[in-house]
Amino acid sequence: MPTYTSQELITTLQEQTEEILQTAIREWQMLSHEEFSRQPAPGKWSANECLQHLNSYGDYYLPAIEKAMGLSAAKPSATFKTGRLGNYFTRLMEPGENGPSKKMKSPANHSPKTIKSSVEVISTFIDQQEKTLQLLELARKKDLNKIQIPISIAKFIRLKLGDVFMFVIAHNRRHVLQAERAVGDRKTVGS
Repeated sequence: MPTYTSQELITTLQEQTEEILQTAIREWQMLSHEEFSRQPAPGKWSANECLQHLNSYGDYYLPAIEKAMGLSAAKPSATFKTGRLGNYFTRLMEPGENGPSKKMKSPANHSPKTIKSSVEVISTFIDQQEKTLQLLELARKKDLNKIQIPISIAKFIRLKLGDVFMFVIAHNRRHVLQAERAVGDRKTVGS
């Protein structure tokens, strides 16, 4: 399993999260609800639906991470070694150059059911990215190997804190690219 310098890993994850955050602030806040919620093609998620999906994961993982870190007195470790399952989930989520490396069906409890106000969806997403940055900064003083977080789809499975951060941010990156394509496809079609 891959091993990382803990501080360098956190810096990389912060940079990725900051890039996601800036996309939401610079690009998406300026779009109308109609633009942001229009599906690029039948059966394809709109940018709004992509962010609703990510927000549902943030609603679960961010409080779980904060709680677990608050309960841990473990001192930081210089290195982080991914777990077998955590590494697998992260690799599964990592976006490829031309989109997802493997298409998957979203769990029902994380699939958007209706189109919500884009202003609300984007605002929640921005808040979650800012919270992720705060938690990553707090994680600099924690042991990424020892803190365990139950996963959202099977709470009896627990992953290392470092794996959860890597998975959540890879998942965010994957669907942010999907949202960017949805907005870009819409612009191309509407031109």
